Amino acid sequence: MKEWILGRNPVYECLRAGRRHIFRLLVASGAEEKGRLVEILSFARDHKLTPQKVLRGQLDNLGENHQGVAIECGGYPYSEIADILELAETRSEPLFAVVLDTMQNPQNLGTLMRTAEAVGVHGIVIPLARTVEVTPAVVSASAGASEHLMIAQSNLAQALTRFKEAGAWVVGLEGSPEAKPPDQVSLTGPLVIVVGSEGEGIRSLVRSSCDHLLKLPMVGKVASLNAAVAGSVVLYLALESRQKNRK
Repeated sequence: MKEWILGRNPVYECLRAGRRHIFRLLVASGAEEKGRLVEILSFARDHKLTPQKVLRGQLDNLGENHQGVAIECGGYPYSEIADILELAETRSEPLFAVVLDTMQNPQNLGTLMRTAEAVGVHGIVIPLARTVEVTPAVVSASAGASEHLMIAQSNLAQALTRFKEAGAWVVGLEGSPEAKPPDQVSLTGPLVIVVGSEGEGIRSLVRSSCDHLLKLPMVGKVASLNAAVAGSVVLYLALESRQKNRK
C-alpha cells in the first residue's frame, strides 16, 4: 500500500524516522529553500533520494497544506504490544503507554500522538476496528510525531491484560462521580493511561479493566475538555510525577 504524506514537518519526520519505504519526493518548483525544506533536501541527498520538481498544482491535487513538498511512501508500520514492552525495558524505564478507546477524529488522534511522543510514551494501542487509524491526516495532525512512536492495533481488553501482567497500573480518564482527582491517583511506576472516544468515553469492558479512574478538576463555565486536550493534560501530569519520582 502506498500513500502520500504532505507538509514540511510530517515529510521531514517521516524521512528522519526511516521506518517507511520512500518511493518519490516531490518539491514544488520555485519553493523557497529555507527552514525544514533545506533539511529535507539535505536528507534526500545523503540518502540518494532524488527530488522531483513539479508544478504546485500537482501538489494541490494531492491535498491541502502541502507547503510545497510531499512524499509517496509505504503504509504506516504498526508495532506489537511486545515491542512496546521491550522498548520500556531497553530504556530501563517503567512502562508508560497509552490506550485509545475508539477515537474517531484524526485531529484528536494526531494531537495526542504529538503529546505522547513529547512526554516519552513507549507506545500507543488503538483498537482493531471502529477507530481512526494512522492515516496521512493523522501524520499531519501529529506534525510527524507518529513516525517516531510505536503504535499497535489490538483487542484492548487483551492488551490491558498483557500490560497488567507486566506489572502496569491502568488509569482510565473520565468524568464520572467515582473518578478521583489527580492528587488521589498515583501516576508513577509502570503506567497505562486509557483515553475514551470523543462521544462515548471509555466503553464498559475497557473501563472494567481500569485499576483507577481519574477526572480533571474544572472550574470554568464550560466543564468539558475534548479527548485530545484532556489526554494531553494527564500525560503531562504523569510525566511530572515520574520525573519527581526519579529524583
